[in-house]
Amino acid sequence: MAITPVALKAYAQAAQATASREKVRAAASATETQARSFSETVRQSLASVNDLQQDKAKLIEEFASGKNQNVHELMIGLQKASLAMELTAAVRNKVMNAYQEVMRLQF
Repeated sequence: MAITPVALKAYAQAAQATASREKVRAAASATETQARSFSETVRQSLASVNDLQQDKAKLIEEFASGKNQNVHELMIGLQKASLAMELTAAVRNKVMNAYQEVMRLQF
């Protein structure tokens, strides 16, 4: 029973994907060992939300001008930005509720 070239290519791609996953895991564990402050984490999160919003505006502009006709890419970008903004608003609301609860405490 011979192994077809398609099967060999699939096995090679699977091996490469496994190797790249291991590299990502190693990088993630190295990053986790470095402690970040809360303010730094919030700042980075807000910066990434801002980047998504800017990407959204750029995608809309390119689509409207006719530079990019890929509707799928546009919709994915819009959804990413929307979800990031909704999550940011939800986190803000939870933080505000926690702050108000702490302020109600009597010492």
